[in-house]
Amino acid sequence: MERTELSQALSAARSGGQGARSEEMILISEAEPKKFMTAFADAVAGSGSVFLCDPAWGESERGQLAELRQQLQTTPATAAGKGWLCIPTGGTSGKLKFARHDEDTLAAAVRGFARYFSLARVNAVGVLPLHHVSGLMAWMRCALTGGEYRPLEWKSLENGAPPELPVRAEGWVISLVPTQLERLLRQEATILWLQQFRLIFLGGAPAGPGLLDQAADRRLPLVLSYGMTETAAMITALHPTEFLAGARNCGPALPHATVKIGPDGTIQIESGALFRGYHPAWRAEGGFAPADRGSLDPQGHLHLLGRSDQIINTGGEKVDPSEVEAALRRSGEFNDVVVLGVPDAKWGERVVAAYPATSRPNLTQVAAALSQWLAPAKCPKQFVPLTDWPVNEQGKVNRAEVARMVQAKH
Repeated sequence: MERTELSQALSAARSGGQGARSEEMILISEAEPKKFMTAFADAVAGSGSVFLCDPAWGESERGQLAELRQQLQTTPATAAGKGWLCIPTGGTSGKLKFARHDEDTLAAAVRGFARYFSLARVNAVGVLPLHHVSGLMAWMRCALTGGEYRPLEWKSLENGAPPELPVRAEGWVISLVPTQLERLLRQEATILWLQQFRLIFLGGAPAGPGLLDQAADRRLPLVLSYGMTETAAMITALHPTEFLAGARNCGPALPHATVKIGPDGTIQIESGALFRGYHPAWRAEGGFAPADRGSLDPQGHLHLLGRSDQIINTGGEKVDPSEVEAALRRSGEFNDVVVLGVPDAKWGERVVAAYPATSRPNLTQVAAALSQWLAPAKCPKQFVPLTDWPVNEQGKVNRAEVARMVQAKH
């Protein structure tokens, strides 16, 4: 696929555009979907590198953008026309990065998606921001398969006024994050609206077992998946029939990807949808190993086990925060929680659980439950409520900011 072909696929969005742009670095920072779509289609028709930006970024992120402008003076923006689309990532680490993609990586992701779900044409309702990979790929799947993309204002949906969708032979799909799903499950009107979808993709942040069971009870066709900006969104997916039958994993690899588990338990990915590198650098050809740990069951389904770079060492015992977080959610007292290690003179690191102050958990009941499920070294020694819970629009918590806020309380 060529960049010109992608431009042609997006031609409908260019209505009212300003023509092809050829400047070296094109920044797109639009919150309104139709304005974003026009700006993006116009930029694709040009020849410069395209950087997607979050309109809500603050001084820190915009300062990093200024540094990128300086780097462009000495670093080629593209190589053989590839890696021109720079999608922001790294929000959970506190350091902004841009993953390089292009028409080939996007097309590979769309082909694998469409084949796996047997969709010749994808029709999607969009409620996630288009500058984020999950929102962008929802649109790309429609554009590259000749389907229909309908951006929807989240507030109207949250307020119980879902739009009527026209009948389509292929049906409709939608991507949500757990906080959005939880809110939509509060009203019968939006539950009935969700039941008409062919596929409901859930991602962005871990979903508690209670939320997933509630969705299953209402027979919602949820798709649990695994993916990231570096893979142009999902590379594994659990079919909704398996979800409704009780499975709670990330499913098998999509046709355009191969997922293996390395000797150290980390996930290893090979795919035509893999990013070209973090701008301004380039990634060597071959597979990609994120810091995520996982396992594959006999059916080839991926089970996530947490991050290898977040292991807590307390008194010589290694504690996986994801295991503790799962136990805390299982208690029914937490929807959002982050477990981290705080420096401790005696233990090296102390296991601490932070949570939104609005949660008001019964910590006595939590302690009793954890004592049955976890070894003593894994049980949090301290619970810290945070007034301003730092999450982005996708519901993903900024763990670096949580750590900073917890440290500030000591």
